[in-house]
Amino acid sequence: MRVMTTWTVLPEPYDSPVAAALWRAYYTEVSDRWYLLHEGRRTDPDELEREIARQPGADLAPPRGRLLVARYGGEPAGTAGVRLLDATTAELKRVFVHAAMRGKGGAPLLVRAAEDAARALGATRMVLDTRSDLVEARALYARLGYRETAPHNDDPYAEHWFSRRLV
Repeated sequence: MRVMTTWTVLPEPYDSPVAAALWRAYYTEVSDRWYLLHEGRRTDPDELEREIARQPGADLAPPRGRLLVARYGGEPAGTAGVRLLDATTAELKRVFVHAAMRGKGGAPLLVRAAEDAARALGATRMVLDTRSDLVEARALYARLGYRETAPHNDDPYAEHWFSRRLV
């Protein structure tokens, strides 16, 4: 007999322990990738803590944002957030799935749930940014219908910007 494990995606307070643990895992992974590529080292733990404190995720709280947590078999496995930039444009943030859960359909599910959350906030367009070394993310966004666009922000780590209509 084969048991199917399922995904669930639900809103989560940005400052919950689950959200904090996922944010820490997300930031550690993307930061380590950047530093290993550019400086041959991992993220300094003090730097990690400063960055987490600087960006706690309050912009992903209602009424202008949402943080979503995906659970696989009931266990927290990933996250995605949206925040309104203006009345019709939302930004996709913090898309992350734990490495052990990748390849099971969680990332597309999270992005689609974030799009639904953005629509519920009144957005008709989703934008996002990412880096060149995050090739898996860029492939995911392209596969889901996002197209590269001109920059919509001046984030020093952003190297690619994407957009998708939410109609």
